[in-house]
Amino acid sequence: MKNLVAQAVVNEIATPDIEWSMLSPFLVVAVGGILLITITSVVPRLRTGGFPAAFTILAAALAGWFLRGLWSTVRDEGSRDIVAGSLAIDGFTVFVWGVLLASLFLVGGLLDGYLRRERFDGPDWYVLLLMSAAGGMLLAAARDLILIFVGLEILSIAVYVLAGLHLRRSDSQEAAFKYFILGAVASALMLYGIALAYGATGSTNLEVIAGARAANAAGLNPVEDSSLILAAMALLMVGFAFKVSAVPFHMWTPDVYQGSPTPVVAFMASAVKVAGFAGMVRVFWDGFGYYVADWRPLIAVLAVASLVLGSFLALAQTNIKRMLAYSSITHAGFMLIAVNTLAGGSDGEVTASAAVGGAQALLFYMLAYAIMVIGSFGVLTAVGAEGDGRHTLDDYRGMAKAKPLLAAMFAVLLFAQAGVPFTSGFTAKFRVILAAANTGSYVLAGIAMLAAVVSAVLYLRVVVSMFMTSQPAVAHAIGPDTDPDAEQDTDAEVVPDLDGEEPVEPMVWGHTPRPALAAIAIAAVATVVLGIFPIGTDVLWAAARDLASLR
Repeated sequence: MKNLVAQAVVNEIATPDIEWSMLSPFLVVAVGGILLITITSVVPRLRTGGFPAAFTILAAALAGWFLRGLWSTVRDEGSRDIVAGSLAIDGFTVFVWGVLLASLFLVGGLLDGYLRRERFDGPDWYVLLLMSAAGGMLLAAARDLILIFVGLEILSIAVYVLAGLHLRRSDSQEAAFKYFILGAVASALMLYGIALAYGATGSTNLEVIAGARAANAAGLNPVEDSSLILAAMALLMVGFAFKVSAVPFHMWTPDVYQGSPTPVVAFMASAVKVAGFAGMVRVFWDGFGYYVADWRPLIAVLAVASLVLGSFLALAQTNIKRMLAYSSITHAGFMLIAVNTLAGGSDGEVTASAAVGGAQALLFYMLAYAIMVIGSFGVLTAVGAEGDGRHTLDDYRGMAKAKPLLAAMFAVLLFAQAGVPFTSGFTAKFRVILAAANTGSYVLAGIAMLAAVVSAVLYLRVVVSMFMTSQPAVAHAIGPDTDPDAEQDTDAEVVPDLDGEEPVEPMVWGHTPRPALAAIAIAAVATVVLGIFPIGTDVLWAAARDLASLR
């Protein structure tokens, strides 16, 4: 018996050393979700009254404070691989974590007034939001296919539940069901891809996969016998294309965006998409960089399909949530072009300048898109009224007269998505098109410009409805502090309809909650600031440099 015990001690499993300080932002978010559900369970009176929203916003702010210190460490001491090389803490990780934390911060502000208005106030939504953000942060830093899959599932499962939490709307449950079923299929395909990658290289670590040139234990050389590795890349690409809403794996997006609670859609369109692109770049650039000539054409095809289909189908929509859903597909096309330029020039040769240019374009687009899409869905959250169903173009008619500040901020955010100069959207699209042109991808650059012009018509339709129609809208944006029985202030007058026969009821616009208004204002101001003073010399350049050097 003693010999057995001694042998067990000798054979004790070695565990990797973990630098917990390098994971501090991730730990704040992940542990924050656990603490929130624990605190509100022990003290039930804290379940409502704004505490969960304040806790979530403070957790995001605290994680951001730790992230600032982490950035200083990475900048001064260089990037690090921790947890036995399974996680990478570099400029790319820090930048993506910053975008995810900004998304969490803003969506936390949008959610409070929405839940009070819909009478769903409680901590469950915020716990799921924190857990999903933690999954996205894990996905962005992971350098192992198993951890990438775990992070992707933590990110996704929480959002599946959030999509169906509006229990009084059948559209919400339908959206969650569709999202879950199609997401499960995508996850299964990714698992098959991971299994094939392991079979071809004998490892799930991206660094090992990137350096696999010799025969594995089964006698297969991934370079000479490339069928397994090609199949693995194809299946993994399908999984990531689903997460970022790339055509033809976009079929869930319009229905899920329309049916899900609007603040959840804001998080889905920003944080989930950004994390999906971060994971895609990690896997294909870091792990399968040697096979860039094989997967780069597939990225180009997905980009073109997303740009063309997303921009043209958006024009046929009358529901603004569906419009923005197809718009998000178009934006995914722009980011896919950035990934394509990251992988080299038109001749297939990967150069340092091309990689850094593509990386900068991708990272800036991630940041700009996340901010402006959260602000846009923030306006939809405020206007949606109880039941979250007022989202047609007619519901926004005359909005500028009753709510000029809200309409002006929405116009700024829409102009940014259209790519109007002096907005972050213009700078982001210009960077992507310039990066494509610099690498000789003139066809992609031309298609991107055409898609930008077509999409501009879409956003102008909403602006015209708000500012250039005299007929008042019928939507009611009621906040938590609004007395339903009190008389509402309105500047609208009774206006005859287009035929001049019967008067239209005056528009009544309710109170917009201060946290939601603040989140929208921050997004609008940041959109303008990033357009006039685009970042490009410190954080963005260092993050792009680290991303380009991953291969």
